[in-house]
Amino acid sequence: MKEFFRRHKALIVVVIAALLVGGYFIYRRLTTGAEPTRYVLAAAQKGSVVTTVSGTGQISASNQVDIKPKASGDVMTVAVSEGQQVKAGDLLAQLNARDAQKSLRDAQANLESAKLSLTKITQPASAYSLLQSENSLQSARDSLQKLQLSQPLDYQKAQNAKQQAADDLTKSYEDAFNSIANTFLNLPTIVTKLNDMLYSSEIAAADISLSNQWNIAALMNTTHQDNQLGLLSFQNSAESDYKTARGDYDANTLSYKNVSRYSDRAAIEEVLNQTLETVKAVAQAAKSQSNYFDAWVDYRSKHSQPTLAKVTAYQSNLSTYTGQINSSLSSLLAAQSVIQNDKDAVNDAQSALDQLDHNQPVDLAAARASVDERQSSLDQLRAGADPLDIQSQQLSIVQRQNAVADAYQQLADYSVKAPFAGKVVNLKVNKGDSLSSGAVLATLLTPQLMAEISLNEVDAAKIAAGQKATLTFDALPDLTITGVVGSVDAIGTVSQGVVTYNVKVALDTQDDKVKPGMSVSASIITAIKQDVLVVDNSAVKNAGSASYVEIPAAAVDNQTVAQSAANGIVLNQTPLRQTVQLGLANDTQTEIVSGLNEGQVIISRVISGVTAATAATGNNLFNFGGNRGGSFNGGNRAVIGR
Repeated sequence: MKEFFRRHKALIVVVIAALLVGGYFIYRRLTTGAEPTRYVLAAAQKGSVVTTVSGTGQISASNQVDIKPKASGDVMTVAVSEGQQVKAGDLLAQLNARDAQKSLRDAQANLESAKLSLTKITQPASAYSLLQSENSLQSARDSLQKLQLSQPLDYQKAQNAKQQAADDLTKSYEDAFNSIANTFLNLPTIVTKLNDMLYSSEIAAADISLSNQWNIAALMNTTHQDNQLGLLSFQNSAESDYKTARGDYDANTLSYKNVSRYSDRAAIEEVLNQTLETVKAVAQAAKSQSNYFDAWVDYRSKHSQPTLAKVTAYQSNLSTYTGQINSSLSSLLAAQSVIQNDKDAVNDAQSALDQLDHNQPVDLAAARASVDERQSSLDQLRAGADPLDIQSQQLSIVQRQNAVADAYQQLADYSVKAPFAGKVVNLKVNKGDSLSSGAVLATLLTPQLMAEISLNEVDAAKIAAGQKATLTFDALPDLTITGVVGSVDAIGTVSQGVVTYNVKVALDTQDDKVKPGMSVSASIITAIKQDVLVVDNSAVKNAGSASYVEIPAAAVDNQTVAQSAANGIVLNQTPLRQTVQLGLANDTQTEIVSGLNEGQVIISRVISGVTAATAATGNNLFNFGGNRGGSFNGGNRAVIGR
């Protein structure tokens, strides 16, 4: 053992020293708190944002591309002929673009309207506008005051109307009972006389040969047997209608005797309705008897036989009774109508009161809200435009500018142009033909090499003919060639559940080193925006559906911004959130549509202070002496994070 320590003395000393030094730094790390959070600052600047789609494929042996329009429509012009040589960008055919032109005009008009709106809200309020707003506020105040004064009066009027309607209804029941009573002054006599006209022996008393017969029998026996059948129907009607009237009268009389003007309204109304029906039945009975006597007199007259004086007297009495009955009928109907009208009036008056109970508080609240609203409007007019309104209108302008750009793009889609130079073959359309989007218009033969790129369905949806591309080759790592998209397959290929589309890209430069079949990678530019406000993606954060960037709470000069680039700086105050509207974005940068100004300082990224003693010690435990691989130190390592 001693021999071992003697031989390895130097190594043992080194290990012990390393353990002591390492232990010291571990202790120091564990007893030292984490560094404060540091922030890297940057100024929002104008720049360009480019988005691309990448794919791989091979150089194609074929140098032909089917030309397909992006839009549908009638062919207005065919600008080429079969076999014609064309240059890149030459017009091949023009489709009817009337709808696209209208959309462009509308988009331009909407943009101008948005600009005018922004100009309008940013201008200070005119004296006339202020006067109008002040007058509007005063009008609302006057309306509120009038409402406060008129509502109690309106409610009192409604209560008075209800009371008047109730009084009128009480009187209508009094009048109805009087009409019933007046009806029963004549009704018993009339019913009795109607009975006597049919079943007394007054006619037989005038002619001893009739032997004391009832009137109906006496009348029948004073006619010839051949005519008795016709007279019998009138007699039957007279008897039947009288029996009906008599039954109604007897029941009605009993009901009438059981009520008085002090009875409840329902009882009076029931007797009124019953009396009305009784009078109608009595009127019908009187009419049937009159018809019976008239038929008998007509028979006697036709046979030159004298009319009995008693029959003539009956006819005169029936005329009188009919007048009395009609008068009672009119009085009863009027009483019934008045009761119903007065009931409706009471209900209407109660409904009016209920509406006032409901509407008056609502109307008062609405009037007060109108005053508050117009006061707020006046205050806003005096204060000027709300910054959020200005920002919203600026965003609206950006959106409508984008709409104009989209409309221009859609209009351009109606002009079918050659994506690159070549020869037109298989021309399939003539002027006046209807052409669908994606249909083959012609085939373009080109001397340029073609790259066939395979893209998934998501990326393929972003690709269109004419887009620029950058091509690189596995076999030629030092060669980069630009190109242009010639066509995109209209129908995808499904393999193991994955849909892919082939995209043909024509190479702008012909290089002899590029051979058919070589593997190629393409980066196709799908969108580009220049001279827009951009920030690093690390600066953009999300809170729900809203996006924001953080800005220093206190002003920061340019020198401090530059100093923060290396290791960040410590801010004395918590950063503020600034809501922004995002536009185009790629892997590194994002367009800011609104919410920031050019040159405004934001927090680009955050360096969080951490305790990293273990990591630092592990990396430097034996790093001393010759100082290989870096200096021995126990400093903290910065961890970058969002």
